[in-house]
Amino acid sequence: MEKKNNNNVVLGMSVFSSIFFIFGFATTFIITMTAPVKAVFGLSEFEAQLLSSAFFITYPVMSIPSGRLIKLVGYKWTVILGLLLMGLGSIIFIPAAKGPIQSLFYVATFILATGVVFLQVAANPYVTALGPESSSSSRLNLTQALNSVATMIAPWLISVAIFKGLELPPMATAEEIENYGLSVAERIPLPFIVMGIIVVAVAVMLFVIKLPVIISEKNEERKASVWKYPHVVLGAIGIFAYVGAEVGNAGLIVNYLSTAIEGMTRTEASTYAAIYWGGAMVGRFFGSLMFSEMRSSKKYIYAIPVLILALISGAFVTEWNWTIGGIFTGVALVNFIIMQIGTGKAARTLAIFALIAAGLDLVTTFTTGSIALWTVISIGLFNSIMFPNIFSLAVKSLDGEEMASASGIINAFILGGAIIPPIMGSIADNVSYSWAFIVPAICYLYIFFYAVKGNFIRRI
Repeated sequence: MEKKNNNNVVLGMSVFSSIFFIFGFATTFIITMTAPVKAVFGLSEFEAQLLSSAFFITYPVMSIPSGRLIKLVGYKWTVILGLLLMGLGSIIFIPAAKGPIQSLFYVATFILATGVVFLQVAANPYVTALGPESSSSSRLNLTQALNSVATMIAPWLISVAIFKGLELPPMATAEEIENYGLSVAERIPLPFIVMGIIVVAVAVMLFVIKLPVIISEKNEERKASVWKYPHVVLGAIGIFAYVGAEVGNAGLIVNYLSTAIEGMTRTEASTYAAIYWGGAMVGRFFGSLMFSEMRSSKKYIYAIPVLILALISGAFVTEWNWTIGGIFTGVALVNFIIMQIGTGKAARTLAIFALIAAGLDLVTTFTTGSIALWTVISIGLFNSIMFPNIFSLAVKSLDGEEMASASGIINAFILGGAIIPPIMGSIADNVSYSWAFIVPAICYLYIFFYAVKGNFIRRI
């Protein structure tokens, strides 16, 4: 029986790890698409960041209904429907880019994002409930790490498939700007065609396999009381702050670096955006080790391949620049050393990382050049464990039925990704890009509060 249960856990983790990869790629691809869309339609930074808003507005609209859908049809069918919606959204991007038609970009983004919401609302509680509660942070960090492999690939793909070889001269004419935008638009459909084919193929594969079932305890009284758990509500606000900060930082990186760093092209800036997301990948692999129940000696041994991954991935996205790869690895090592202070405790590690991320955003605001470049890029490493740790703290001690409801509520607050980026874009337009990074710093300070105080407030 124990072997069968272990096999079920392995199968469930394998399938949902691929799901995390898919929605991680789609999410980051849309976030990084704000730079191409800005070029295609000649938008302000505020207007460009509305593409992120079109994506993340789906969370408050669709998260709670998708939580109810899980109860009606189960995790598997919710995921299949989510994949098919992602396929439909990907197809709509083709005429949107061919036009180009700005409104159709938003429609395609909303449909694709609805599919992502279905996947995410199903995936997080499924992985949390698939094993012992004591190691739930470890499992979520592992799947989020695989999610982050995809988030590193997405901006790199944009730099190669869309921006590479297309650069505006410093004093471009109106005609050159228009031609540049049309050239960018012509390159947009191919990545979405590939994405559409992959997600539909995965939906078909998922249809024919049997997943382990997570059993919910039917307890109407407890189900109705989820809103009475302050740690759930405060955790949802923490997710709002985290997603808003992560997406806001990422959404501005390409245009910020290409304007703030002399001589840096958008292609090069996109590779640094990939390193930002690569930091989240590396940090989550570290997190999956630190929050696991394995012996400390093994954790240190397994950290070595992660550092090698940091070196290779940092060099790869910068066209095998081993100097950049080495710097990224050094920052990753510092991240791992700091993680030891958390001693494998979700709340303590979250508090430390939130405080450091706030500090890095503030340093980005008040510095320039290489210092600002590496502080903003390094935030990705400290973002790494935030979502899984906030989520696991927010659903702690809930049963299966409550967890599905709480997941819908928490994921609705991913709305932060729709609110914070346009605010940062407006500051970038009207003041400067540097001052926009004050906003995510405030978000991280709230997360610090949740880690040290908010998650311990258990019941009204």
